Amino acid sequence: MPMLLPALALVAYTVATVTLLLRLFHPAGPNFKLVFSAGTLGVVCHMLSLAGSIFTEQGQNFSLLNVSSLVAWLLTLAVTLISLRSPAVLLLPIVYTAAALLLLAGLFIPGTVLLQHLGQSPGLLAHIGLAFSAYVVLIMATLYSIQVSYISYKLKHKNFSGVSRFLPPLLQAEQLQFRLLAAGTALLILALASGVPYMKSWVDHKTLLSLLALIVFGVLCWGHARQGWRGRAAVSLTLVGSVVLTLAYFGSRFVKEVLLGRF
Repeated sequence: MPMLLPALALVAYTVATVTLLLRLFHPAGPNFKLVFSAGTLGVVCHMLSLAGSIFTEQGQNFSLLNVSSLVAWLLTLAVTLISLRSPAVLLLPIVYTAAALLLLAGLFIPGTVLLQHLGQSPGLLAHIGLAFSAYVVLIMATLYSIQVSYISYKLKHKNFSGVSRFLPPLLQAEQLQFRLLAAGTALLILALASGVPYMKSWVDHKTLLSLLALIVFGVLCWGHARQGWRGRAAVSLTLVGSVVLTLAYFGSRFVKEVLLGRF
């Protein structure tokens, strides 16, 4: 039974991804009803699977695999919901595939346990919630910046065939990208501020890299608002900030839990 839900989610994500990719260049386009039906089933099964993996009788299990899968689920849920209003045929296969790969890893990689007792510390719970939210929103901004870059490329080369027909207008995609960027930057500020009471040191790699990522995103927000930065410069800075933030969030845990086998 514990394997059933992640297996169902894996199959649903795979069906949604294959359905999208096989008909991207079809004149009638993908079967979006099937895509969203399979995607929704995947999101629900993934959520139920995560609930069983994270919330245990002994506490909350925030192992690296569980945390990565939670981030993938949040991204998948958010992009799926947003795509109902703003087409995201380039992004849905990415988030569905990432979620499916993490579910597959969970089925075959032995599980680790890293217990927390967040119910005893509301402040720490708020900090973790803000940190997760900031990371997910900023990664979404990164994904949408890649989509904006692709749309811009197609417009520049006047190529409106194939997948281009199912993409949002450039202006709409850019607006969404920078709204996500601004919201994610604000959430990152709140996450860092709420984490001050729990910091052991201001010079640990996680804090320094998070601050560096905040500077990158903050400079980009300022440059867009004051100097009209967009296009390649905006995409490059967004990618740099996301890589730095990913190293801050997951770098040391990957080394400890995967490379060194410490928990």
